[in-house]
Amino acid sequence: MTLASLLTIYVPLLGWTGCGWVLGRLLPKAMPAYLGKFLFWIGVPISIVAFLRHAHLSASLWLAPVVAWAAMLLGMSIAWWLSRRSSVPFPFAAQPLSLNQPAKGGFLLASMLGNTGYIGYPVALTLIEPQDFAWTLFYDLLGSTPGAYGLGVAIAAHFSGATHRSREVSQATRWQTVRWQTVRVMLQNPALWSFAVGLMYCDRPLPLLLETGLHNFAWCVVALFLILIGMRLSQLTSLKRLKPAIASIGIKMLFVPLLIGLGLWAAGVTGPIFKALLLQMAMPPAFATLVIAEAYNLDQELTVTTLVLGCLALVLLLPVWLWLSHVLGVT
Repeated sequence: MTLASLLTIYVPLLGWTGCGWVLGRLLPKAMPAYLGKFLFWIGVPISIVAFLRHAHLSASLWLAPVVAWAAMLLGMSIAWWLSRRSSVPFPFAAQPLSLNQPAKGGFLLASMLGNTGYIGYPVALTLIEPQDFAWTLFYDLLGSTPGAYGLGVAIAAHFSGATHRSREVSQATRWQTVRWQTVRVMLQNPALWSFAVGLMYCDRPLPLLLETGLHNFAWCVVALFLILIGMRLSQLTSLKRLKPAIASIGIKMLFVPLLIGLGLWAAGVTGPIFKALLLQMAMPPAFATLVIAEAYNLDQELTVTTLVLGCLALVLLLPVWLWLSHVLGVT
């Protein structure tokens, strides 16, 4: 990994994110919400169609969501094990985490759900070839998205605070509500619909002007992704739960990608596919964890702290994962 390669990654990543941080301080507080809605309903669907054009599609793409679910379940399992221990090993000097129920829910979510969309897309588009971007999309749209609004919502409902839990409400009723919320969120997600459209029309010829316009719009959306991340970060001010936050970041961004990455390499998965999957596994906690934490009254201070630390950790750990990819024979 040369200095020029690192600059190619960090200049747009930090530049656009820093621009968003400044804009978040200057513009009205509601502006990130408007930008987020634009990206959700218009920007993301169109960019997915654009980036799927001429992507290399193969039967082996089923591996991407399988790896995504394996990473989420492994992160959840490690976090669950740590949350039940009376003390936590290095680097916390065998000190207890002291997590109540809402904090346990936030701890599990941050340890399993990655930002494979808003951050994962720009990083992947910078570091992998466009024809391999389908691996990133399959990981996110068939793994992370249903994982967040399916399993993630179920976990949040189980650990939610008193405002969302009532002893008079049966367990079966709560799970029925969670299932309905999951189905509704998935059906209302325009990214999944555009994903299906992009797969159907990925090889259809288009006029040169339209093809160029789609390509340029999609890259503008990538920049807006990073600007939105910076605007969101500029509004996060709490960093009061450092110990459990560092533990969840270690699980999500270090142990899980390392263990599953070595497993993929041992199974013969190498090349650009390995790099695409490894990068998605190494993404910081998703901003969806804050949305879910707010909706289900989980520990929001812990969630906010993991989001900030996760973005900082990405800057430090990204060269590590690129170096590992190079060592394992990825070109």
